[in-house]
Amino acid sequence: MTDYSKFLKESNLTNGSWHAADSNSNIPVTNPATGEVIGSVPNCGTAETERAIQVAATAFKTYSRTDISYRVGLLRKLHDALMDNQEALAALLTAEQGKPLFEARGEIAIGAAYILWFAEEIRRAKGEIVPAPTNDRRLLVTHHPVGVVGAITPWNFPSSMLARKLGPALAAGCTVVAKPATATPYSALAWGVLALEVGFPDGVLNILTGSAREIGGAIMASPDVRKVTFTGSTEVGKTLIRQSADTVKKVSMELGGNAPFIVFEDAEIDAAVEGAMVSKYRNMGQTCVCTNRFYVHEKIHNEFVEKLLTATKALKIGDGAADGITQGPLIDMAAVEKVEAFISDSESKGGQIALGGKRHALGETFFEPTVITGANSDMDFATDEIFGPIAAVFKFETEDEAVAAANATEFGLAAYVYTRDVGRIFRLNDALDYGLIGFNSGLITTVEVPFGGLKESGLGNEGGSQGLQDYLETKYVCIAGI
Repeated sequence: MTDYSKFLKESNLTNGSWHAADSNSNIPVTNPATGEVIGSVPNCGTAETERAIQVAATAFKTYSRTDISYRVGLLRKLHDALMDNQEALAALLTAEQGKPLFEARGEIAIGAAYILWFAEEIRRAKGEIVPAPTNDRRLLVTHHPVGVVGAITPWNFPSSMLARKLGPALAAGCTVVAKPATATPYSALAWGVLALEVGFPDGVLNILTGSAREIGGAIMASPDVRKVTFTGSTEVGKTLIRQSADTVKKVSMELGGNAPFIVFEDAEIDAAVEGAMVSKYRNMGQTCVCTNRFYVHEKIHNEFVEKLLTATKALKIGDGAADGITQGPLIDMAAVEKVEAFISDSESKGGQIALGGKRHALGETFFEPTVITGANSDMDFATDEIFGPIAAVFKFETEDEAVAAANATEFGLAAYVYTRDVGRIFRLNDALDYGLIGFNSGLITTVEVPFGGLKESGLGNEGGSQGLQDYLETKYVCIAGI
């Protein structure tokens, strides 16, 4: 096992220094695959957060005025440091989150790619000169860093989700107070280790672990925090949006999903199954863009299900640190019980368990990848996010029927469609109420494009040129008397 001790920081970062909680209380961090406590982190709260915000506000006064070339240089060094330490960072991520090492390596790599992308994209954050109605004046539009950023990140992608927030914030000249999930704090704290190592000034990046209510509350209440970026549940996101009103903060929210995966009769079935496996079972189904509902045309339904079952049976379950493992554990017992509740509900409403359906023989929070056929719109997972390894297969007859079923949820993050009909692709691009749509691909996230949802799946975008906009304020300047 690769040594990751350098990055396992059991303290928090404020103003370039590592510290404990004021109360000296700690929160244990457990490996979900083994149940082993791998360490602890400070249980910080309101007072520590308020100090970190003041530090970030002070640092912003100087960091926001640094040369773009200086910030780009730091971000490039940060990218290189991430990739130089990819194995150790991946091993740490697997230890605290449970995902297989190959997935963890990929997460570190795409996080580094986001840093490099925004190092390049800040050079293209151009203003403009607008033609004036009279010749004696000039009209300018300029962009400026928004201020202190509060970043709240989830446990399922604890490194790359922070990268998508740090990249644009640090590139734009903002300073950051970050709050990672207490289940997976070490991958975020590792960013602090690297940021100091490559030379980011003290106070530019501050990282606190502890009470979500207290840390989040202090971030939302502070007038010095001008933008909050959050990835997590829609329920919590709505609360943060309400709280942002008191100080009129900019917010970007990447919230829940309920992704449909539609397979039409003209689809290449083997390709669709391959895409289904990536979309459904990556990170044990614990992703906001993973497929929740498979809608398969009645003419190919049985063939698709048969091949899906074969592929699912081939998954290798175990400790993500072991060789050849493709499925790790669920994050905790609450996640297991949620999956079991979905399965029980579906059985009571006519669903058939074609594969899996119970806890794995390995114990802990391992769960068998599950395929349920005979799914219908009355089942809870038709509208609620699963966040677990359940592939629920629905049957449909017409395109209109599939679109209506796919849209019958308050979520609108990701959708997937397999078809070889070009006309249908354009029709469904218009008809599906989703911010991300993958046609003939089950893995579509990349740094060059915006990532964001419609409806109750969020506000704003991360990635692409759009991912920088929420970290910049726009000013209009009129120069008269020329």
